[in-house]
This record gives sequence, C-alpha cells and structure tokens, in this order.
Amino acid sequence: MREYLLTLCITAAVTYLLTGPVRKFAIVAGAMPEIRARDVHREPTPRLGGIAMFFGLCAGLLVADHLTNLSEVFEKSNEPRALLSGAALIWLIGVLDDKFEIDALIKLGGQMIAAGVMVMQGLTILWLPIPSVGSVALTQWQGTLLTVALVVITINAVNFVDGLDGLAAGMVCIAAAAFFLYAYRIWYSYGIEAAAPATLFSAILMGMCLGFLPHNMHPARIFMGDSGSMLIGLVLAAGAISITGQIDPDALKLFAGSEKAAVHQTVPVYIPLLLPLSIIAVPAADLISAIVRRTWRGQSPFAADRGHLHHRLLEIGHSHSRAVWIMYFWSALIAFGSLAYSVNSASMWIVLGVVFLSTIGLVLLLLPRFTPRVPMWAQAVVPPRYRRRRPVVVDSVESVEVEQRTPVAVGVAGVNGATALRARSHAPERRKAETSR
Repeated sequence: MREYLLTLCITAAVTYLLTGPVRKFAIVAGAMPEIRARDVHREPTPRLGGIAMFFGLCAGLLVADHLTNLSEVFEKSNEPRALLSGAALIWLIGVLDDKFEIDALIKLGGQMIAAGVMVMQGLTILWLPIPSVGSVALTQWQGTLLTVALVVITINAVNFVDGLDGLAAGMVCIAAAAFFLYAYRIWYSYGIEAAAPATLFSAILMGMCLGFLPHNMHPARIFMGDSGSMLIGLVLAAGAISITGQIDPDALKLFAGSEKAAVHQTVPVYIPLLLPLSIIAVPAADLISAIVRRTWRGQSPFAADRGHLHHRLLEIGHSHSRAVWIMYFWSALIAFGSLAYSVNSASMWIVLGVVFLSTIGLVLLLLPRFTPRVPMWAQAVVPPRYRRRRPVVVDSVESVEVEQRTPVAVGVAGVNGATALRARSHAPERRKAETSR
C-alpha cells in the first residue's frame, strides 16, 4: 500500500507542477478557442491540460518500475507497456484536436486504433464470468471486439461529461478511488497477482486527476481538453479490462459450502462486470441520452449541443459549483455503493443506506424548484434567495430610486448566478419630471 500511495503522490505532484507551464505554453501556442454557444465559461481559457496529465502518467509508471514490489508488475505482465502505448497514441490525437479541431470520425478511428494497440500487446478480455453459467472463454475476435467497444465507450463517456470546471477530473477520480479499493482487495485478500496492474492503473489515475484538479476547479485556469479527457477515459477502461478479462474467477476459490453461501460468495466474481459500468454510470447515461437526443432530431451523434446533464442542472437553477458537486455525489454513491455490495452483498443496511442517500440526492437536485416559506426568526441563517422581502412604503419618486438601486438576488432565473440590476424602464419618466420642474 505504501508503494501505491507513493506512486499516487508522485503522479499528482508531477501533474500539478507541470500544469502551470503547460498553461503558458497553451496560451503561446494559441490553444485558446473562442467561446462556443454550448460553453458555460465566459472568457477564453487555454486547453492542452492533458499534456501535464500524460507526463504525470509517465512519471507514475517510471517510479513504479523502480519500486521493490511494484516492479514485479512490469516483469510478470506486459499490461503497463500496453497502457503506455495506447495512452501515447490517444494523447497525441487529443493534442492535435485541441489545437486544430479534428473531425469527430477521425477521433473515433484514433480511439479504435489506440484500443487495438493495447489488445496487440496483451491488454484484452480473455474470458467473462457469466451468472448461472460460469467462466466463458472468448475467442480472439470476440475479446478484441469487446475490448475495443469498452475502451471507445468509456473514452467518449468521459469526454461527453467534460463540460464544467473540474467535473470530468473529479468524477473520474471518484471512480478510480472506488476501483482501486476493489482491485486492491482482490489482489491483497485473495492473493491474486493478476489484479496488481489494475490496482496500479487506478492509483496513477487518481494521481493524474488530483494533480490537475486545483488548476481546473471553478473558475478554471486551464481545461484538460480532449488530450486529457480521452486519456483518463482510456486509463479507466484499461483498469476495468485488466481486472475483468485477465483474472480467472476459479482462482478466487469461492465455490464451497451450501448453494446459498456460494451465491453470496461468488458476488466478487460477477462484480467486475458491473463495477466498470457503475463507475461510469453517470457519464454513460449522459452519453446514451445525447446520442438518442441528437439522432431523434436528425443530427449527427457527435454534434455538440447544450442538452447534457450538467447543462440541465444549470437550467434548473443550480450554480456552477453546486452542479459539479451534485454530479460528484451521484458518481460516488453509485461507485462506492457497488463496492460496498461487492464486500457484503447480504447486508440490508447497505441497500437502505443507498436508498437513503439517493433520497437526499434527489432533494438536493430539485431544491431550486422550490422556494419554501422560511420563518422570520430563521431569515439570517438561510441563503438570500429564501428570505422574504419586506414591503417598502414610500412615495412614487423614492420608490423609483429604490427600485433602480436594488440588485436582483443571486440565483434568480435568467441571471445565471451573476449580480444584475433591475430594468431601468422608469428612468426616462424621472428625467421628464425633473425637467418639468
């Protein structure tokens, strides 16, 4: 565990320290595209943050290769080299897209080639644990197609959700943390060394995201761009593929005792099928809804719009930061809920806890739709948008002056969180009155 934490810290430090120089380089290189209709930021912001994240990935792999225990991962498995090869290719495509805006179909082809490179070097799904059937071996073509599909879906899911400051990096970091705990449990508790690469990938991925987040939180000083979003999506998919298709379920030796006990004990065997999907459940839902929405309108599935989940949160009335934290909450609930169920599937407390937290999440999600009547004694402790406005009885001229000087409360629909003044429709009338005097 200490070596994993050291690798995580080195990756985070390198990513954090390089992001500042990369930002200056992006400004000089002109990687600051104009604000588009679907963007929510108001000032041009440099991209290419994926450059720092890629060098953080390289630093993490280099440090792990020189540690006593983690160096065995590189000796017994070719998966770290496969990950680095695929990551370098997808990162290069992302850098070119951040600078020159590559066509969507070309990016899709590059994603498939990057996945194919990893498959050629051994990072592929060999078998699948199917409930009530057991372990099913896959042919070479079946494993290749399934691996490429999982990589492409994960990359685009992360890329689609990258729409608010700190959103993609934070959600992937949460997913990587849950996946790290699961992979480490398989490796440490069951003594299966085949889970070590996935554990290493998750630790490095957490370091990449944690190192970049301080520069990317609202208001962001730099965006990761496609060079970063596609990169972390590929690393996340690589960990899921490694632990799903490389570990033999029979090695867990769980099939013992009564049938009921065997059912509960074999849950960790089937969780690899669910956990990779659960950790990207929110981005995947956004991806599917975007494809259906655009296809229904007769548009290309890759045509950009403002219908993503984070855009809808802003339309409901949430601020930028609150929308990001809500997405964090749901990602953590799904990912760690699945992790807890894999540890103890027979506990009803886990189900009740997930239901309770889901209820709280729904209340927070719909909170801007409601304006409760707060008692007078509680006016000082609630946000301004929930406070009652006291009527002011003044003459007509004074009421015009008060109305002109009174700012609109933050959070009112149509203001998007900024402070604004009321319409000055009475100003010409006031000038006429003063002139007549």
